[in-house]
Amino acid sequence: MVPPIHPSTTFARNEQGLLYDSDRIYARDQSINTEMAEALLCQLEAGTACKIFASGMAAATALVQTLRPGERIVAPRIMYWSFRSWLETFCAEWGIELAFYHPGDEENLMAVLTAAPTHLLWIETPANPTWEVVDISKAVALAQSAGAQVVVDSTVSTPLLTQPIVLGADFVFHSATKYINGHSDVVAGAIITASEDTRWERLCKIRAQQGGILGPFESWLLLRGMRTMHIRVERSCENALTFARHFEDFPGVIQVIYPGLPSHPHHETAVKQMKGGFGGMLSIRLEGGRERTAHVMGQMKCFVRATSLGGVESLVEHRALVEGEDSPVPDDLLRFSIGIENIQDLIEDLEQAIKE
Repeated sequence: MVPPIHPSTTFARNEQGLLYDSDRIYARDQSINTEMAEALLCQLEAGTACKIFASGMAAATALVQTLRPGERIVAPRIMYWSFRSWLETFCAEWGIELAFYHPGDEENLMAVLTAAPTHLLWIETPANPTWEVVDISKAVALAQSAGAQVVVDSTVSTPLLTQPIVLGADFVFHSATKYINGHSDVVAGAIITASEDTRWERLCKIRAQQGGILGPFESWLLLRGMRTMHIRVERSCENALTFARHFEDFPGVIQVIYPGLPSHPHHETAVKQMKGGFGGMLSIRLEGGRERTAHVMGQMKCFVRATSLGGVESLVEHRALVEGEDSPVPDDLLRFSIGIENIQDLIEDLEQAIKE
């Protein structure tokens, strides 16, 4: 019922120098436990192949490194801030053109895509931490008309709510640290491909040469996490929707940003694209500006003040404070990762913090 852990770094040969029962040579790129986790995640995403990396950043940067100098990538202006920061530096240093679009604005996306020959379109949906929802099918059609391949960061949706490859995407990215693992004890990333094309071959070579593979024990934990993902995600979605509805018209709250609310500008797209729930992530904007928002965060007792998301525990974070002065995130916004705890406890926790 529970697979063993295979920690070996090398694999033996017989008297003739031939490998005994596989083509595995060295664990820098060939790990039995990692392959098991890859096979399951590939199946969940309806992909052709999957590569798991030692972090989400390792996976995302490896895919961008398949671009050649002089080529062009289009990315959302609102996205995971560490990756955005890396993109800006890497592209400038390596002669890759980087252009940003506004997520959720199809006309803007079309204008940016067609402004110059584009090779890769990066989509993050819902977009962290303001949760714009991009219509993947429409974005794929726009990208194909511009000759670009599409990668979708589906970390928040998980393969249980959205399957980007089924909707036409070329690649799916996951920070597997989040919902795929779900227990805040593994750092991992994954890329799943629709076809094993030239770009995929480059990506595989990058992981093999740079040694960015996830270790056997961490891969084993990742596989274990996926065994309960359907239950965890279902509960988080239910809790998040209840939480969002409760605070939408609450005194002291300016706005609740959650794709599951009819008030969300992309709610209809989310209904069409996200099957079985709208995710466990939401943001709340509070009256009183930056200082008041930080104060409310500091009064919480059930929510843990911490970075990351997608675990069984509920987290809260003041994103503008974390990202710094150049953050595009409003400074009155708190980001919530809603876990699987008793929802009434979570509601009462934010209520008392707002009233303090």
